[in-house]
Amino acid sequence: MLQISARQLAELLAGIARAQAAVVNGLESELAGVRSGRIVPAVQNVAHLRDHPQPTLVDLPVRALLAAMGRLPPDPATLVKDLERLFAEKPAEAAASGEALDFSKPG
Repeated sequence: MLQISARQLAELLAGIARAQAAVVNGLESELAGVRSGRIVPAVQNVAHLRDHPQPTLVDLPVRALLAAMGRLPPDPATLVKDLERLFAEKPAEAAASGEALDFSKPG
């Protein structure tokens, strides 16, 4: 089974976010205003910025995309810290933080 480090996963997430941001930039060049009027509000909603001050595993890739669409690219070191925090959580802690209510994951 493939095992990757938190650093490798963080770099992968940052790369995916940069690719997604490039698509958004392409759409913006063809449809002026679509980024700020439609895409950013939808992505911010999905990122649960108000609900979860600390990102959950579901929120982390979305927040990396938001960072990639900003002025500074996503910081792999910050992503590593978040990944290590998330993977260190015990199931009871995750349930208390509301992650157990995430129905997007298979049972």
